Amino acid sequence: MIRIFDFLFSFFGLICLSPVLVIVTISGYFDTGSPIFMQTRMGKNKKPFTLIKFRTMNVETKSVASHLASSSSITKFGQFLRKTKLDELPQLINVLKGEMSLVGPRPNLMTQDDLIQERESRGVYLILPGVTGLAQVNNIDMSTPQHLAETDKKMIEEMSVNNYFKFIIMTATGKGTGDAIK
Repeated sequence: MIRIFDFLFSFFGLICLSPVLVIVTISGYFDTGSPIFMQTRMGKNKKPFTLIKFRTMNVETKSVASHLASSSSITKFGQFLRKTKLDELPQLINVLKGEMSLVGPRPNLMTQDDLIQERESRGVYLILPGVTGLAQVNNIDMSTPQHLAETDKKMIEEMSVNNYFKFIIMTATGKGTGDAIK
């Protein structure tokens, strides 16, 4: 049932939000010259996939987890995108392709060994990663691997259609601040 919601929301979301996607893409060209950011992340069953986002950091920024990146690497336009969560919109493509769900554990980098171990021991990789979820609306990021993995497991155990919509609405209305930056 959730896959049907994911497909419909991502399909119609991409169509309805296409003007916003175009405006952000054009603005991103003026900001960094490279508005789209793609990075290999770990998906369901630990299968790698390419996550698509709008770029919020300078092009020269090393590919590390957000909590390890310097706040000085975020551009002014990137700050706006993060605050409004518009940087996440291209992930609707990942959802449409079936690589992600709208709700699920945020996909980690392939190099986050501590988090991978914590999540693997709790069965987190048995489901699709998501754009948002319990950890995101409670400001729990990847800097606390054990706490994040425990929160992800709790979300999985309590997942329902009601919670699916609850997390989407909470995210859309501004709950959660996004990834921490040092």
